[in-house]
Amino acid sequence: MSRRKALGFFGVAGVAAVAAGCSSATDTSTATTTDPATPAAAPQETAGPYPGDGSNGPNVLIESGVVRSDITPSFGAYTGAAQGVPMTLTLNLRDLVAGAAGAGMAVYVWHCDREGRYSLYSDGVTDQNYLRGVQVADDTGVVRFTSVFPACYAGRWPHIHFEVYDSLATAVAGGNARLTSQIALPQDACQSVFAADSGYSASIANMSGVSLSSDNVFGDGWDAELATVTGTPASGMAVSLTVGVAAKSQNTQSDNGSPGGGRGPGGQPPSGPPPR
Repeated sequence: MSRRKALGFFGVAGVAAVAAGCSSATDTSTATTTDPATPAAAPQETAGPYPGDGSNGPNVLIESGVVRSDITPSFGAYTGAAQGVPMTLTLNLRDLVAGAAGAGMAVYVWHCDREGRYSLYSDGVTDQNYLRGVQVADDTGVVRFTSVFPACYAGRWPHIHFEVYDSLATAVAGGNARLTSQIALPQDACQSVFAADSGYSASIANMSGVSLSSDNVFGDGWDAELATVTGTPASGMAVSLTVGVAAKSQNTQSDNGSPGGGRGPGGQPPSGPPPR
């Protein structure tokens, strides 16, 4: 059992999703079905070099307008919008400490655009802050975002980054995240999107060179991170995932990558294609 799967067992007493967390999955599967009331604890992952949370430069969390459901356009002083296949993202948060829905938790989501670029960092989009935003979970622990489907860039499986905070006040104050993790997107959904929109043309070749098992974040197990995706490129893709949020001390980083948490090392972000 990997550290990630062990986390779902030992990190949260009474969590009954161990069997689901230990079930097998392939790169072409959608998502392991688990009881949304008792999911395994989501693993802590690297925030990567383009978080925009103030840990290495730009900080959208303190900007007016960051709390929004539609993250497709830029906001505030920035203009422009990301292009691509429409996507909705629904996260069902479960507070594994309280044993209840993660009502009132705040989630910061960010991901690359159709060309594999991260706003505020990548060449050509340093004057944009699209595909970044915060939502507060409703009474059932659910947050929803409207966006576009992310690309596959060289060296990484298609993914979405997110941070979970105990409250909106903590998030917009630039406080430490309780959980920093990533969402893996199923292969069949990615292939259908990339084939349908010529703007994703580079993603087809990039995806042929990586798999979930070889990815430097998901390679040690992805049961708690693989989303369910429905819909079509024409009608829009609906991405959903149930996220078990343990105590911060129990959200141990995975075997791959550096720890997240929203407050990583400073310095300038690396140049070239985004690595994580």
